[in-house]
Amino acid sequence: MSDLYAGLMSGTSLDGVDAVLADLGGSRPRLVARSHLALEPALRAELLSLNAPGGNELERAASAGNALARLYAQAIDALELPAHGKVRAIGCHGQTIRHRPVRGYTLQIGNAALLAELTGITVVADFRSRDVAAGGQGAPLAPAFHAAAFASAQEDRVALNLGGIANISWLPRSGPIAGFDTGPANCLMDLWAERHLGSPHDKGGAWAAGGSLDPALLTRLLQEPYFAAPPPKSTGRDLFNGAWLEAKLQGGEDPRAVQATLLELTARSIAEAIARHAPGAHRLIACGGGARNQALMRRLSALLAPAAVDSSERHGLAPELVEATAFAWLARQAMQSKPGNLPSVTGARGTRVLGAIYPA
Repeated sequence: MSDLYAGLMSGTSLDGVDAVLADLGGSRPRLVARSHLALEPALRAELLSLNAPGGNELERAASAGNALARLYAQAIDALELPAHGKVRAIGCHGQTIRHRPVRGYTLQIGNAALLAELTGITVVADFRSRDVAAGGQGAPLAPAFHAAAFASAQEDRVALNLGGIANISWLPRSGPIAGFDTGPANCLMDLWAERHLGSPHDKGGAWAAGGSLDPALLTRLLQEPYFAAPPPKSTGRDLFNGAWLEAKLQGGEDPRAVQATLLELTARSIAEAIARHAPGAHRLIACGGGARNQALMRRLSALLAPAAVDSSERHGLAPELVEATAFAWLARQAMQSKPGNLPSVTGARGTRVLGAIYPA
C-alpha cells in the first residue's frame, strides 16, 4: 500500500526550495512528484543576513519565516497532490538561522503553523530541537534516512551530502552507523563565485578547475580546529562564512586560485574525515547540489580511490532531492512515534521522536 509523505528543504546553500512527494510504503523510498522554487533575491539576502546578529532580529526572523511558509506552500501546491492520493504529513526542515548546540539551542524558521493553514495538511517541523535538548548536536539528521535508502549488505558505504555544509553517513555492513558534518561543501565556493563571477555558484566547478591551487592558503584553511575535532560535531554558517574566509586571506590572491583552493578544501576535508572515521569504505554515494559539481566529484574520486564514487542518481534518488526526501521520511517517523535520531551520530543521550506536529 502507498504511504505518501511530502518533504521540504531549503538548505544552507539558499538556492531555493525543493519539495518532494515520496511513497514510503516499500523497502526503499519511491519518488512520486517533485518541484523546485527559487528564492527571491530579497528573501535570500534577508536569510543570509539573519545568520549573523543584527538589528530588529525578532521581527525580521518572524517576517522571513512567514515568507518562507508561503513559498513552501507554493512548492507543495506545485506537486499537484490531489492527483496522487492522501498525503499523511509534510516534513518541513525550515531554514536554519542559528545552530549553537553547545549553547543548547538551534533555530529553524518557516512558520509551520501557517504552512498547515495554507496547505490543509499536517506539518511536522522543528526536528533538531529535541535531539539538542537530549544533549545531542541536532545534526546531521540524514544518516538514519541514508541507511534506509542507501545501505547495502554487500559493501561498506558512505553517503555524502554536499549542500552548503558537507556531512557524511558511515553505513557499514555491520556495526553502528556514524556520521557528522565534515565542514564546508558549497557555502564558501558559492560565496566566492557570487563575489567574483556574479553567479550564485561555479557551474560544474569549471572556474575552479581552471585555477591553480594556492598551497599556503590551503594550509591556513585546514588549520581550522573544527576539522581535527572528534565527532559528534556539527557546523554551519555560524563558523564557515565570509568573515572566516577573509581572516585566512592575506590580500592580493588571484580570485580563481582562491576558488580552486576552496574546492580542494572541501574535497580534502571530506577525504580526511572518511579516512579517519570510515576506513575501508567500498563506495561513496554523493547527494546534494555539490554532486553536480563535476570538478569536485573528480577530485573526490582521486582522493578516495580505490573506493567507487557515485551520484545518488545511480541509486534511485536525484542528488538535489535526497534531503527533502529525508524530511518526508522523518515526518513519517514522527507521525508513527518512532525515533528519528541516531545517538551514535548526534551524541544525544538516547533515541528520540523528533519534530513538532501541527495537525491539519
